[in-house]
Amino acid sequence: MLTGIKMAVLGGDARMVEVISHALDLDASVYLIGFEDLEINMADAVKTNLTPDILRDLDALILPVTGMGDDWTIVSKYSARPITLSDDHFANLSKRCKIFTGIARTVLNETCRRHGLKLVKLMELDEVAILNSIPSAEGAIQMAMENTDFTIHGSEIAVLGFGRCGITLARMCAGIGAKVKVGARKESDLARIVEMGFQAFPLSQISYELQQTDIVFNTVPAQILTSEVLSRMKKSCVIIDIASSPGGTDFRFAEKRGIKALLAPSLPGIVAPKTAGQIIAKTICRLVLDHA
Repeated sequence: MLTGIKMAVLGGDARMVEVISHALDLDASVYLIGFEDLEINMADAVKTNLTPDILRDLDALILPVTGMGDDWTIVSKYSARPITLSDDHFANLSKRCKIFTGIARTVLNETCRRHGLKLVKLMELDEVAILNSIPSAEGAIQMAMENTDFTIHGSEIAVLGFGRCGITLARMCAGIGAKVKVGARKESDLARIVEMGFQAFPLSQISYELQQTDIVFNTVPAQILTSEVLSRMKKSCVIIDIASSPGGTDFRFAEKRGIKALLAPSLPGIVAPKTAGQIIAKTICRLVLDHA
């Protein structure tokens, strides 16, 4: 239980509603900042403004999955205006307060370090990222289905990258009946790809390996699908790029060549916000409880 724990949730999307609900179920007191347009009827959830008095008494400050921009702003689906933080807001936080975010950009990292505040980057935790790869993979496959006129079953599929999302995508595509090949850099990953029953290839050979591919799923957050690679691919190939923005595809050249290439970061919050929110909520509440 989180009885006596005070948390503030700053903006975000539908995933944060699940965080709020789970925290309240565990008897935490939750302040909602940037939720003016959210209709909510939950005891111990208080809509309020960002004030020094609230910040000084917090045990946890929860930012959206997208974090805080380097311009100090936080976007909320439930507010017409962004939330603007400042260095003074962080200075008002107690040293016991943990700050949770999905990802952290430069300013947030540096500010927390300067004020000696604990920053938890949820998307770097395996317990979140591995489970989060499930809605990511489901959403990517859904997009592929919606943008092709053939079945994934029997198709030539390439997955680029063998991290959390790459592994889940390869498994799911194979389960549907696709012919799956996976590109990776590490020799250990290439060995594991073979062990799992997929065709493996080093990313250094990407220009040759994608020439007959029907669908490419990219998870590598660096431009790997360059103009040179794209020029060798079939024009009928569909690319679903789920790497963090700006993705790993030369989208300008893909459009010029007539290849359909779609950038689709943050799929969990789009295709399965309830499940994605529950994953985040359980981890946040566990970590708050462990250090309360």
